[in-house]
Amino acid sequence: MSNDGPTLNDDSHRGGRPQTGHTHAHGNGPSHAHPLTPGQHAHAMGKGATGGAVTGGGHDFDLPALPDAVDVFDTTLRDGSQQEGLSLTVDDKLRVAEQLDHLGVTFIEGGWPGANPKDEEFFARAPSELSLSRAILVAFGSTLRAGVKAEDDETLRHLVDAQTEAVCIVAKSSEMHVVDALRTTLDEAVAMVADSVEFLRSNDLRVFLDAEHFFDGYKANADFAKRILRAAEEAGAETLVLCDTNGGTLPFEVERIVTDVLGGYETQVGVHFHNDSGCAVANSVAAVAVGATHVQGCVNGYGERAGNTDLSAAIPDLSLKLRVGTIPQDRLELLTPVSHHIAELVNIAPNPQQPFVGGSVFAHKAGLHTSAIARRSDAYEHISPELVGNGARFVVSEMAGRSTLAMKADELGLELDSQAMSSVLDSLKRLEHAGYHFEVADGSLELLLRNSTGWEQSFFELESYRVIADHGEGESTEATVKILVGDERVVATAEGNGPVNALDGAVRAAIGARYPALAGVHLVDYRVRVLDSARGTGSVTRVLIDSTDGNRTWTTIGVSENIIAASWQALSDSIVYGLLHAGASSDAQ
Repeated sequence: MSNDGPTLNDDSHRGGRPQTGHTHAHGNGPSHAHPLTPGQHAHAMGKGATGGAVTGGGHDFDLPALPDAVDVFDTTLRDGSQQEGLSLTVDDKLRVAEQLDHLGVTFIEGGWPGANPKDEEFFARAPSELSLSRAILVAFGSTLRAGVKAEDDETLRHLVDAQTEAVCIVAKSSEMHVVDALRTTLDEAVAMVADSVEFLRSNDLRVFLDAEHFFDGYKANADFAKRILRAAEEAGAETLVLCDTNGGTLPFEVERIVTDVLGGYETQVGVHFHNDSGCAVANSVAAVAVGATHVQGCVNGYGERAGNTDLSAAIPDLSLKLRVGTIPQDRLELLTPVSHHIAELVNIAPNPQQPFVGGSVFAHKAGLHTSAIARRSDAYEHISPELVGNGARFVVSEMAGRSTLAMKADELGLELDSQAMSSVLDSLKRLEHAGYHFEVADGSLELLLRNSTGWEQSFFELESYRVIADHGEGESTEATVKILVGDERVVATAEGNGPVNALDGAVRAAIGARYPALAGVHLVDYRVRVLDSARGTGSVTRVLIDSTDGNRTWTTIGVSENIIAASWQALSDSIVYGLLHAGASSDAQ
């Protein structure tokens, strides 16, 4: 290998004045510069006049190495897509990348060009179909193969052809993996890193090195692990990323190892943690606390096995707790909507208990908690939920007290007098004892509260319904409803692929002309739970229906020994709720 020419880590940031960009040249080409990212600027400042620890501006913690900012590198499209059950089309990948750019991450790793047709198509379409205004797209690959020249290596050629500004290459930094997996020598592994980085740099690419298995490799043979980093640094790598590939490293080990690495290299140091020991976010925070300025992970913590660092938690932990810059400050409130949007795109239901962005993490159920929240919002909330785009919810159940109900009613703009309050509390306890679960059925709860004030829905009145299931050459279900709409009695019949679908079709046939807004309301999920399984097919069932009008989503509930009756309760509540919030009038024509 050779070490000719200047590198990204030149002397412009080693003296008294920190660098403002990466000035460098490739081969005989002209010198040019890339602006520093926030994390690289924090790194350069920390290595500036004193050459010592990074000093934090804007924070007052007793952490002398805490940087002002870090670069956020999202790898959902590559490492995250390795999660079991997660599969992205090329269109999905483009839409996820748009959301990540909207959030304001620094780098988006798009995939491994040449590894499969999907990633090849993504990088072919990205230049014309993906317009990034904040993030930099990165292509992922590996170092060259043992015994192959860089210019002849297919993986490196695909990285060059991907037409991205930056690339990230993975290299084995564990002696065991070099000897047993690559079946080569330690010296050859070091040369593979140096030659690969130098080749990519000569093709005008910014290079990140992912040192795979670094923490385990460091514990077994620290000298070799650090030789890999040194080779990458001397060849011109922009960032050295320490990877905990097996996910077993603990925070106190991270602090010790990252501190040692930071003391021996001029190049920016980053981290990439897997969550197999449940410490990925904690490890990322620990690494930044001792001076790392580049953090890799995935929104929602997606990834193989137990997943990667959850950026939806790491970003607010760093920005709101340690006051370290991550994404732009004005985009922190996008964390929850972007997290949920990406969950929809990858077709994985959001985890309601997910820190910061989960639907339940600022939900208050117990009466004592909600009465305290009414006086001080920070009594049971570690941050204001609005900072991350979430919101407080007051969950009503049989555990609710008057303060909980009062706050819920206030949310809905309802006034409950003492008598109505007592009536609702009694109804809640009676209904939940029978199997209702109003804390997960916000739509039915709102209707119950409105009924307590004397309100009655006047959209339609059910006289009766009948459902017939035919089993023959082709299975079909037919439902007939008799409904009063004002003074008019309407009888309608519809077929469906099941009783709920048929009932839904019959109701829409009966009242759809009267209420055009109903066309915009549709069911998105249907769930059944058996409440007393010991009774077998005679058990009481709970039905939950999720519906949406495109702007809001709500859940309604029904409970009965008859699954069709339970389904009707939930279905009719869903329709009433949708018409109510659509502003439909009972005398609409």
